[in-house]
Amino acid sequence: MKQLLSRKGLALLIVFGIVIADQLVKIIIKTSMLYHEEIRIADWFYIHFLENPGFAFGMQFIPKTVLTLSRAFFSCLIAWYLVHLVKEEYKRGYIVCIALILAGAIGNVIDCLFYGALFSESTPTQVAALVAPGEGYADWLTGRVVDMFYFPLFEFDWPGWMPLIGGRHFLFFSPVFNVADAAVSCGVIAMILFYRNTLSESMESMKRECKNSRFFS
Repeated sequence: MKQLLSRKGLALLIVFGIVIADQLVKIIIKTSMLYHEEIRIADWFYIHFLENPGFAFGMQFIPKTVLTLSRAFFSCLIAWYLVHLVKEEYKRGYIVCIALILAGAIGNVIDCLFYGALFSESTPTQVAALVAPGEGYADWLTGRVVDMFYFPLFEFDWPGWMPLIGGRHFLFFSPVFNVADAAVSCGVIAMILFYRNTLSESMESMKRECKNSRFFS
């Protein structure tokens, strides 16, 4: 049965679809909810508005402008790699994995690049609004990533007799994340589980292509 979409069409559909969905959800959350406001969907699922100032889980160990530019550069590398995969007609499943990772990377880079300059500050008492370029809560390249999905699936206290962790409270799953984060996680997990050999083969192919190119000759 003939495939309905080419590899290129499939990759473009995933990247643009996820980026658009990610940005729509983020803009709706940011312009309609107070900072740290929470909406209960179920006991195990909440919409909880947070903003992530750094890399993963709020960590920040380099200047934000450097972090944003690094993310943008990394996204360009993934896009170049995806073009190579499409051109060489790699497995569709593997292309889907890389397209998911690229879409997630782009989604979060957009926040860092533009949100600080285009939105007012989100606070526990005031909802953010779209403002004139440059009049936002931060400069260009220093925006914060909008997060909203919270899944506290279960929690308990560790028995007091256990070393190091005894008596401590445990919550699974505590991080708050967004559509872009979910896309990256799904892409990485699927790639590790099903396409490790394809990853190795594609890396070797990229090395050969670089060696044979005029730029590296």
